[in-house]
Amino acid sequence: MKLSLKKALRAAVLAAFTTMALTAFASAEGQMAIGAGCTTGSSLRLRAEASTSSGIVTTLNKSVAVALLDDNIPGWYKIDYNGSTGYVSADYLIIDQDNIFTTYGRVPEGTVHVRSDPSTDSESLATIDAGTIVTVNGLVDGWYSVTCQYGTEGYIRSDLLVLTDNPSSSNGSSIVDIAMQHLGTRYVYGGSSAGGFDCSGFTMYVFKQAGYSLPHSATSQWLSGMGTKIYSISELQPGDLVFFNDPSRNKGKACSHAGIYIGNGKHIHASSANSGGVIISDMTSGYYNTYFVGGLRLG
Repeated sequence: MKLSLKKALRAAVLAAFTTMALTAFASAEGQMAIGAGCTTGSSLRLRAEASTSSGIVTTLNKSVAVALLDDNIPGWYKIDYNGSTGYVSADYLIIDQDNIFTTYGRVPEGTVHVRSDPSTDSESLATIDAGTIVTVNGLVDGWYSVTCQYGTEGYIRSDLLVLTDNPSSSNGSSIVDIAMQHLGTRYVYGGSSAGGFDCSGFTMYVFKQAGYSLPHSATSQWLSGMGTKIYSISELQPGDLVFFNDPSRNKGKACSHAGIYIGNGKHIHASSANSGGVIISDMTSGYYNTYFVGGLRLG
């Protein structure tokens, strides 16, 4: 009897420890979805807090699927979309009642397992890397039911996948898609979060969502040794990093500004000019054409 009791106590302690470890792991990776919803308004403002006076994290298009993280605040839902987390008014979100829906999901970083069942104890059917796009078919106990590019069907934990409406697995398209979600975010010197960016903080944040680790300065990113350098604006592709420098104003620096090329001679970047924040600027003439240093293509 004593031996059985000791075994029972040992098993209980082990179970408690395992539960704590799994909870800590899930918390470290991100918050798991409790449901899914669909936006009903165009240019829907995703707020940093559950208040109309709170800062705008980004804006969402109409009819996109989002992960529901919390529904405990009356009139508001906490959601995640494409790596951006915040609050939206309940007036502009329809909650899916059966958790059966179709959208796309992107692996934001690292490598994740596609499991045979919605459990970390189940068989790993495949592993997929950062930037990979899968089709999401629904949500089961905090796990997304997915179909991979070559037909593998299984489950990915919801905190390891971000929902997106972009079906392209192209790194460049995915990076531009992420960057555009933060158009209008305010400029903050030294900022590298969705609450505010400086130029290299913005590029660092966007590329982190696509699985790349960049240093936090324009010069360090340009001299990182990563990727392929491009020296002609005409050869740039969407998703390329772009760098600029006015040597008369920034002596001793290789670069003083960074952004992301989005195509058609334009780039998106966090500008300090007139408190511009994240804006889109032309590179075919003016300052950004004159002081273009080069581009950097990762992946």
